[in-house]
Amino acid sequence: MKTAIVTASYARDFERCRLLCESIDRFVTGAEKHYLLVAGHDVALFRRLAGHTREVIDERDLLPSWLHNIPDPTAFFRRRVWLSTHTPPLHGWHVQQLRRIAIAEKVQETAFLYCDSDVAFLKPFALSSLWRGEALRLYRRDGALPLDSGLGHEKWHANAGFALALPPQLSAPHEYISNMVHWRRDAVTSMIGHIEQSHGRHWVEAIAARRHFSECLLYGRYIDEALGGRGHFHDDVPLCRTYWFAPAPTDEEFRAFVADMAPEQVAVAVQSFIGVDTDHIRRLIMH
Repeated sequence: MKTAIVTASYARDFERCRLLCESIDRFVTGAEKHYLLVAGHDVALFRRLAGHTREVIDERDLLPSWLHNIPDPTAFFRRRVWLSTHTPPLHGWHVQQLRRIAIAEKVQETAFLYCDSDVAFLKPFALSSLWRGEALRLYRRDGALPLDSGLGHEKWHANAGFALALPPQLSAPHEYISNMVHWRRDAVTSMIGHIEQSHGRHWVEAIAARRHFSECLLYGRYIDEALGGRGHFHDDVPLCRTYWFAPAPTDEEFRAFVADMAPEQVAVAVQSFIGVDTDHIRRLIMH
């Protein structure tokens, strides 16, 4: 099974993405390609990371031409906003999710391992381990989606149901969100077709009509509720151990965090908004 790695990123995460690339080159085997999905104005910067198996893809080759990326005047032009007559205004985190879906229509690998920019591998990892025969691993923690966290999970879950035209779910929702998730390309293209047939419009319009969405919940709910889990097997251990919240860890706390990785976990992530310097993370883990 041909499996590619996919990372959607942007200029502010460039150094973190560089560290991810270094760790992939050191520890990961079996990747057909590593695709870096970025906005057009970031392509030249990220081409510094391109190589024999690493390719930079401009979002303009992935997303509909009616979605326009401009400097955001409400943020004093320091950030970008994506505007169109088809969707509400979208920000970078929205569009990164849309890129991750759109890549399935442009390349031919059987499956994708999606890694956020702030992930770094610490252990050898073979992408073949994501497969059991022709079934791909799907991260899912049963009934564990935190609906009362204040972080928007309830809206993400509800809006995934809207986009996928699913009936109301009565049981506790499953958790599918992780810094490292793995999707089948044929299932993503099937999901795109399902959304467009259900709504009678482009899939980007249907998903982005409600701005609170999660690509992980979209894919997970589609696989389990529309396809009955076909082509996948479930695993409830995330491959990446993530430091989610401020304050930033001390060196001692970070080493303890790494030491507490589960045996199945092969990577760590420190969320970029916590403010830990990338070179500092590199010194702690790339030894």
